[in-house]
Amino acid sequence: MSDSSAAGGLSDRQRRAVAGLGVDELVEVLHPTFEPASDSGEVAVLTTGLAASPGAASGVVAVGSEAALDLASAGSTVILVATETTPADVAAMGLSAGILTARGGLASHAAVVARGWGIPAVCDAREITVEADCFVIGHRRIANGTPISIDGSSGEVMLGHREIAGSAVGGVGVGSGPGSALPGEIAEVLEWADQVAAGRLAVLANADTAADAAMARELGAQGIGLCRTEHMFLEPDRLEVVQHVVLRGHDEHVDDLAAAQRADFRELLAAMDGLPVTVRLLDAPMHEFLAGADPDEAAQWHEHNPMLGVRGVRLGLLRPELYAAQVEALAGAVADRRAAGGDPRAEIMVPLVSTTGELMAAVGVVRAAWASADGRELPPIGTMIETPRACLIAGELASGVEFASFGTNDLTQMVFGFSRDDTAAQVIAPYVADGLLDADPFASLDRAGVGELVSSAMERGRAANPGLRAGICGEHGGDPASIEFAVHAGLDYVSCSPYRVPIARLAAAQALLAGAGTR
Repeated sequence: MSDSSAAGGLSDRQRRAVAGLGVDELVEVLHPTFEPASDSGEVAVLTTGLAASPGAASGVVAVGSEAALDLASAGSTVILVATETTPADVAAMGLSAGILTARGGLASHAAVVARGWGIPAVCDAREITVEADCFVIGHRRIANGTPISIDGSSGEVMLGHREIAGSAVGGVGVGSGPGSALPGEIAEVLEWADQVAAGRLAVLANADTAADAAMARELGAQGIGLCRTEHMFLEPDRLEVVQHVVLRGHDEHVDDLAAAQRADFRELLAAMDGLPVTVRLLDAPMHEFLAGADPDEAAQWHEHNPMLGVRGVRLGLLRPELYAAQVEALAGAVADRRAAGGDPRAEIMVPLVSTTGELMAAVGVVRAAWASADGRELPPIGTMIETPRACLIAGELASGVEFASFGTNDLTQMVFGFSRDDTAAQVIAPYVADGLLDADPFASLDRAGVGELVSSAMERGRAANPGLRAGICGEHGGDPASIEFAVHAGLDYVSCSPYRVPIARLAAAQALLAGAGTR
């Protein structure tokens, strides 16, 4: 074949450039690294944890959100240190240069949020004990304000300051085009990669704010495959309303909550104008959303295993006013964008489905709320498939929706019986080291178990609904090996953290060039 006649409109040279760009090279471009270490010996490795979010960071220790906020407001660059993080820590996480936790795997709260924001993170550093104003390792107490450095690519935690070499990724600029946050040569190769993958596998982003969406778009995302709406409820005034609704049923201020979320959705749709935005309805474990609520009222909602408790569609059916408020807010935001001359393309997704009955009940809530908001044509409605039972009844579920999204973080947790927060260092790492596991299943999708469920669900779903769109929106959406599986399984898209979008774009093209897909 001549250099100018390669399939897909690309020359042989361009295809070789796509195939030859290394993922590691791309990671180095996207994330800051340390300058070469000096010979002074001033930086010592304290411990090594789980490399949870790539990049290098140096700052002063800030144990807990309050210390991080105080030190950051005083002008310090901080490394947030915690036993583990929760949604209540999001404000402090956003002000931190890096995150260090003593617990938590690759699918833990700290890891997922850090990757989404491009913040370096080391998790599951089991040798450290977090106390009120310091962390302890061995006989050493590392107090608030002490300089430390972390390497989210290697998992190393170091005492002392190290100089940072910034990433080559540019900031978000008004009017910038897709991929414009990347250096010119890299952006050009990724544009060729997009041509290879066009019509075969789209790369979307997991984004919850307009800023995240704008960065994702500039890194080449073709839309939002997962907007986690629970992250929009974490400000104190909104959280209080959600708690009231959960604990007492309908609250007179739920309309205020809908108005606030309408503004959020409007900004998100504007950032992704002309591209799909998939809004997942509230999926919040009770222990995260009822923290700080009246203990007596919250007692009846206490759960020993909140990840398997009242969350997702279960909460939406027990408290349908929450889902109704979200749908009405989205309908209003779509109307606002259209009135402003925009091109909003919203989609609605129901989380943690296990039965056809609960899915159709939730769809009924969505339809009624959209109609009551005077919305125009109802947007596409989809279901998450993140329980083993949902995989087994995928044909039934597919008959009632337009699309399905595999939440492979939860699906992996349920298939293996591995906690996504607690097993990384204690079980998974030793298993990988001893050859009992090929890889961490939260990092790279397990083909024999989880992958088999996904593939069989795809067969059932497409048999019942040939036009069913399907994708992955767990963290596997940014892992090259998992993307290769997605191509082979005939999925339509992957959705990943914004800073993993370029990696996913490259991996999708490379999988297709290698002949992984046969569609």
